[in-house]
Amino acid sequence: MPAPTAERRPEKTVHHGRERIDDYAWLKDKNWQQVMHDPSVLDPAIRAYLEAENAWTEAALEHTEPLQEHLFTEMRGRIKEDDSSVPAPDGPYAYAMRYELGAQHPLIVRQPRDAARKGDHGAEEVLLDADFMASGKAYFRMASADHSPNHKLIHYAVDEMGSEFYTIRIRDIASGEDFADAIPRTTGSAVWSAGSDYLFYTWLDDNHRPKRVMRHRVGTSPDDDVVIYEEDDPGFFVGVSDTQSGRFIVLSTHDHETSELRLIDASQPESEPVMVAPRRKGIEYRVDHHAGRGRDDELVILTNADGAEDFKIATCPLASPGPENWRDFVPHREGRLILDMVSYRDHLVRLEREDGLPRIIVHRYADGEEHAIAFQEEAYSLGLMPGYEYDTATIRFSYSSMRTPSEVFDYEMGSRERTLRKRQEVPSGHDPDRYVVRRLHATSWDGETVPVTLLYRTDTPLDGSAPCLLYGYGSYGISIPAAFNTNWLSLADRGFVYAIAHIRGGKDKGYHWYRDGKGAKKANTFKDFVAVGEYLADAGITARGRIVAHGGSAGGMLMGAVANMAPDLFLGIVAEVPFVDVLATMLDDTLPLTPPEWPEWGNPIESAEEYDQIAAYSPYDNVREQAYPNILALCGLTDPRVTYWEPAKWIAKLRTHNSSNATILLRTNMEAGHAGAAGRFDRLKEIALVYAFALKIAGALKIAGKAE
Repeated sequence: MPAPTAERRPEKTVHHGRERIDDYAWLKDKNWQQVMHDPSVLDPAIRAYLEAENAWTEAALEHTEPLQEHLFTEMRGRIKEDDSSVPAPDGPYAYAMRYELGAQHPLIVRQPRDAARKGDHGAEEVLLDADFMASGKAYFRMASADHSPNHKLIHYAVDEMGSEFYTIRIRDIASGEDFADAIPRTTGSAVWSAGSDYLFYTWLDDNHRPKRVMRHRVGTSPDDDVVIYEEDDPGFFVGVSDTQSGRFIVLSTHDHETSELRLIDASQPESEPVMVAPRRKGIEYRVDHHAGRGRDDELVILTNADGAEDFKIATCPLASPGPENWRDFVPHREGRLILDMVSYRDHLVRLEREDGLPRIIVHRYADGEEHAIAFQEEAYSLGLMPGYEYDTATIRFSYSSMRTPSEVFDYEMGSRERTLRKRQEVPSGHDPDRYVVRRLHATSWDGETVPVTLLYRTDTPLDGSAPCLLYGYGSYGISIPAAFNTNWLSLADRGFVYAIAHIRGGKDKGYHWYRDGKGAKKANTFKDFVAVGEYLADAGITARGRIVAHGGSAGGMLMGAVANMAPDLFLGIVAEVPFVDVLATMLDDTLPLTPPEWPEWGNPIESAEEYDQIAAYSPYDNVREQAYPNILALCGLTDPRVTYWEPAKWIAKLRTHNSSNATILLRTNMEAGHAGAAGRFDRLKEIALVYAFALKIAGALKIAGKAE
């Protein structure tokens, strides 16, 4: 069966005097907006090509199907199928999410607060059954679900196409019936007014941009909804949230480096929004509200204003929120990146990272006393779980490492007592002592040291013979946590070293780590990743040509870039929903994410210099005649973030320029979008496909892992 060949139909564009020829531009359906809503309208020629690629991939990996099935069964066996979250208290109830045996989607439940405290599930109410709602649908994802302040209603949002156009519905808890007022074309998130009679949500335009914040009165037609705020600049998105106190609804306007917030009193939902601080280029800020005992109402502000690159926390009077009134509360300290904060009545809790490791700091408002919550492992992940309540002395956080299953703790901020509320169960068994987690540092091209986290079995030889799966992302300031993931054990148990490269473009070493991996300095991201691979090979942890690189979305762009830069370093490349046609996408301001992305990548429409910067690394534009490694690209037809035609064009061009015998494959999920399959078990099948590909090219096609 020959590999599919896409027809070459050259299209020429010229920008800043630079001519660009695109042989495969036709794979972008001229009707792409409609395809997001209704995939059946896809151009038949494009559909035929994508289906031919799917058939080719299925045939190429057919002999791995027994392994895929075993991997799926193995990974599913590590999931506690009847799992549940720790109930989160809110007034008279405690709310939770749980799964039933065999269910792909969760139940949203609640029980009386006292019953939850005692572990009595007899009085549980099922508020939503997402598995029932998903029955018979090719795709179903529930984005959010939140009960009203009066505990009588619940709103939830679902997407049935994978295109991330969510419809919000409102259910009466007592009757179990939905109101008639289904709200279409939303981002999926919504916030209740204090009186439970209004919802605030974000509306998406035809180009999938969050453009308006809307107010909806429960029980009325969405056609009558009121526009609270509309953003005219296509480079900015809008969103809606609320403060921990529940006092304010927060309207945010932002791109990747600038923000502007407005507040609405949640008890007066028809009042006009009040500006906190107008946007200033490069200034980010977030707010919470504090009304503590014996203190006037104030805003608590996390910001990088006044040169606070790693962020600081300021406060200001609620009545005078302008930046001229911001006063430092937790001053900026270089190298200590403040990631998040939550203001409770008596305490301010913040999550920060220093020296590559996270910690939680509890600050008591009454006297300024602070203490830290931290752990001793070499690399670990820590997360805040704010909960519903404001007037509380108890916070909740999660902890895990790559060898330690996730643990959820309740923490008394006064007594500093920790209570373990849940430890992740691995039904098929897990012995952390069989695995090693290490944090190493590779030296990049310019002398910077790049953190690397490793997971491998204690009996894995570190003599260069072990294959390595090297994961990377490196964009938008997102840091990849050294957290527990049961799926990775399937590779470790078959002799792989699993490695995470904490490269520039994330914030693993502070905000400068992000700044040095974006815009004109984007090449640092790719060079860091290559340096990590070379370091692991030189150290004998793996070897050149034994590394399978893996990344998704912007991490998929990384995959395309390093495939062009250092193809001989890698045995294979797995690129999930890869952002590989960077230049063409940044030149098309009608696409959903293009204008807000310009601060991250540059604006090649306005700037010849930024055009050249992007053209120098854009993976699709830099495919050339050379021997490429094995490549597997995965995408979703209705993906609004990384559109399907990017990986389709990339694979087509790779086939015409590759001089090796490598396997080059494209698989398009014709019924899903950016996140792939929505069900928790269906998603495992996609992971099993990726792992089978990695094991195939590494020559490790055995069904079972190492003997215990």
